[in-house]
Amino acid sequence: MAEKFMEITLTPAVQKEQRENYGRSLHVERGRPIDPLTERESQFISQRNSFYMATVNQDSWPYIQHKGGEVGFLKILSPNQIAFADRKGNRQLLSVGNLRENDKVALFLIDYPTRTRLKILGNARIHAKEDSSGLSGTWTNEAEDRHVERLIVIDVVSYDWNCPQYISPRFTEDQIAPAVKALKLRIQQLEEELHAQQTTEQ
Repeated sequence: MAEKFMEITLTPAVQKEQRENYGRSLHVERGRPIDPLTERESQFISQRNSFYMATVNQDSWPYIQHKGGEVGFLKILSPNQIAFADRKGNRQLLSVGNLRENDKVALFLIDYPTRTRLKILGNARIHAKEDSSGLSGTWTNEAEDRHVERLIVIDVVSYDWNCPQYISPRFTEDQIAPAVKALKLRIQQLEEELHAQQTTEQ
């Protein structure tokens, strides 16, 4: 676990609950540096085609939004910076409005087949889609995509990997396609053998 994550999330109220429920609380040193993403986190992020993003509005109500796109749409700009193109949605702009008031975000990324999940804490900034100055990588496609409304850049503060407990494996059509294809071929083979046998018996 990245140590900065626990420093942020282990508040006095959380420690109090730990003591009351388990007899003791976790301890963490304060003033820890920001945790850079390692190759493991970067690879996992680059392989995702969706994630959940939590923001908080001015009345302290949390809001969670699903973000999806092609594999790798959440880009790694540096060990402490990630970004994605925010595409046109239901026109409510709840997350965008929240970020104008409070730039803190929490991202939840999950890979269902391997039952792996990664949580990321950071501070988000909103850029016009034409304004990729100062950002690494190529954003030409995003700037020309009429469905993209803005770029959201997140300065990563820390992250944490969760255990696989209670995650039910789920698979996409593309992931199960090879297995289904093999089954269909086997069914076709058996049907042909059965037809040939029935023809011979006649």
